[in-house]
Amino acid sequence: MKNTLILLLFVAFGCSAQQETFKIADGVINHQDLFNTSMNPDVSCYRIPALATAPNGDIIAAIDERVPSCGDLKWSKDINIVIRRSSDNGKTWSAIEKIVDFPLGKSASDPSMIVDAVTNEIFLFYNYMDLDNEKDVYYLHVVKSADNGKNWSQPEDITPQIAKQEWHSDFKFITSGRGIQTRSGTLLHCMVNLNSGLHVFGSKDHGKSWFFIDTPVSPADESKIVELANGDWMINARANKEGKRYVHISSDEGKSWETRPEPSLIDPGCNASIVRYTSIEDGYKKNRLLFSNAKSEKGRVNMTVRISYDEGETWSEGKTIYKGESAYSSMTIMENGDIGLFFEQDDYQKNPFVSFSLKWLTDGKDKYRKPKNKKK
Repeated sequence: MKNTLILLLFVAFGCSAQQETFKIADGVINHQDLFNTSMNPDVSCYRIPALATAPNGDIIAAIDERVPSCGDLKWSKDINIVIRRSSDNGKTWSAIEKIVDFPLGKSASDPSMIVDAVTNEIFLFYNYMDLDNEKDVYYLHVVKSADNGKNWSQPEDITPQIAKQEWHSDFKFITSGRGIQTRSGTLLHCMVNLNSGLHVFGSKDHGKSWFFIDTPVSPADESKIVELANGDWMINARANKEGKRYVHISSDEGKSWETRPEPSLIDPGCNASIVRYTSIEDGYKKNRLLFSNAKSEKGRVNMTVRISYDEGETWSEGKTIYKGESAYSSMTIMENGDIGLFFEQDDYQKNPFVSFSLKWLTDGKDKYRKPKNKKK
């Protein structure tokens, strides 16, 4: 009888756990599922979010439109890059627009963006494969927009500029999400070669030509780069099977790197996002960095955003945005100072955009104040 009672309690608890549902955290300002298969029954799933704020303040959300299956680039003959745009800080959004759409057999995947504040251009990068003629060969492409994401150029293959010829058959890809522009105007981004390590690539002439730095770092799968207040470069890296992030810092523009594990940033081995929120150099009173990821050592759950006031030396415990299944994420700073977050949710079935204030993130301990001389 005792064993029967224990069994019944176990079954009841298990059923209760399976029925547990999660919701976006209270206090989040905007919440809208931007991409899901109910919007297009011909699509198997939408994956790999990228988010950026255009020069005019519009928000651009880009993602893979995976048609025949939810498989990655080397397993799917039909993946397109699609976007939606918002002109009111995420309250309303444009219809889904295809900006990269190759014929069947050729696919594009893993969008990422850099906004050039000097030329007001937006660069959108992706990885390309011709599965019918060169299966398993990755090419690295870019398109650009000069009108805040309304129109996009024809694709440019920049593989010869940022990858060695001997890497032709290597598993290589530009990291999804976003790159940066340094204070000097240089564009920087991350490209991973799973055979040799992560390399920084970029442009010193606003995208007319591209370079890469042949000083690989590891461990580093999908990674993000930021410029620190002192001019150093910091890469925050996914490290598979480690249960935490790794950090790589260069004080000589990528010629050499110092590597350390970051045990405070637990991670299940998943793409994440790190962005500069404010800088004293821009007239703000504090340097602030933001970091978002699935805050878990094992599973892709618990989407969380943290803040650092000491250039990534330490991080807050963070605020949980969504406790349930959460995977890749991308952040941007909106024109009104709020933080936009675009992430994969519920086993890749949804891709919500949410936004929240610095005041909410810090439980009222900090508040966004725009410097008097700053236009945006």
